[in-house]
Amino acid sequence: MTIREKAAAMKLDSPLMASKSAAVRNQALANIARALLTNQEEIFQANAQDLAEAAENNIPEAVVKRLKFNSQKLTDAVRGIENLIGLPDKVYETQLVRELDEGLTLVRESCPIGVIGVIFEARPDALVQIASLCIKSGNCAILKGGSETKHTNKILFSLIYQAAVESGLPENCLFQAELRDEISELLACHESVDLLIPRGSNAFVQYIMNNTKIPVMGHADGICHIYVDKEFDIEKAVPIIIDAKTQYTAACNAVETLLVHKDAVDALMPRLNEAFRAHNIELRATADIAGQYEGRLATDEDFATEYLDLIISAKTVENIDEAILHINRYGSHHTDCIITENKEAAEHFMRMVDSAGVYQNCSTRFADGFRYGFGAEVGISTGKIHARGPVGLEGLLTYKYKLYGNGQIVADYVSGKKEFHFKDL
Repeated sequence: MTIREKAAAMKLDSPLMASKSAAVRNQALANIARALLTNQEEIFQANAQDLAEAAENNIPEAVVKRLKFNSQKLTDAVRGIENLIGLPDKVYETQLVRELDEGLTLVRESCPIGVIGVIFEARPDALVQIASLCIKSGNCAILKGGSETKHTNKILFSLIYQAAVESGLPENCLFQAELRDEISELLACHESVDLLIPRGSNAFVQYIMNNTKIPVMGHADGICHIYVDKEFDIEKAVPIIIDAKTQYTAACNAVETLLVHKDAVDALMPRLNEAFRAHNIELRATADIAGQYEGRLATDEDFATEYLDLIISAKTVENIDEAILHINRYGSHHTDCIITENKEAAEHFMRMVDSAGVYQNCSTRFADGFRYGFGAEVGISTGKIHARGPVGLEGLLTYKYKLYGNGQIVADYVSGKKEFHFKDL
């Protein structure tokens, strides 16, 4: 069966998927979690094969970190599923009830989007998160993971799909696309696929957007910033910056650029530079910082680069507004942070920085659906339509209007025979 044929079948099954009760969907998730734990050795063997092939093919270290699926990542994935089960059901939730006239009542109700195609990077845990979120939200999903994790993804999908169908979900609830040329075919399925969510490089996301009629939601680069204001606490600043850079360097919410108020440089940089050396972080900075703290001179290209490595660019700024302008110019509208003890400065920064996540005094690594209490996420959206930031359960829902009448016709309202009185119930 081709992708086009499979997508068409999923489109027909999507109302059936949406109609499944919360109890059925939650039981499917519980069975998936159990299947993953029961078959963990088989999963780890498949992942070892992917890692061995990555070494043979000289896959970049940043990619290798993402494709590794060990016991800790399995534990985190299962915990994410358990958190999803515990979340309130948002499918068919009433959002508005309005009486337009006597006997004519309008209801707005949440509902699943339908068929979602997700093309994601070499991260097996992403497959688990995406499939689980789509099940919880009542959506059908076509999943295409990176070829670097083909063995791990294959076993994970097999376990997830079998548990889902045996739990009572429709046959066409999930599908795994495994071949590279299937991406082009998926992009042409605008009649059946309701939404595409690509996760990958900027060039890849742009390619998806430019070659499909299907609505696309997602983000490309993750160029995140931390701005250290003149009124900052050194005991907070250094651990935050180090965590944001090193806790998981290959993540899209790792910090890439540090902006430092001119009055904070002398107080911050000696301690921070020691921490950089201790963590083997390469510094690329403007001349005043680079010359004093053994850094390489930064270029405009550095400030526009997502390193995904132990490298950080740094720049001295005159004031908070210069920092904001830099972020809005070079950033990817993902997640940016201010370190300050000044409440007014923090509010100004958070209002003016045009990003999906704006933080005060905490690591950019908090930008994550699990850490937001969403259970999991299908990705981060830097767009402004429908969903923004970590896309969890509510981001995979839309709504429909239901109008309950009793023989009313528009002609009566046009002629003046009847009038609307719009009363929220």
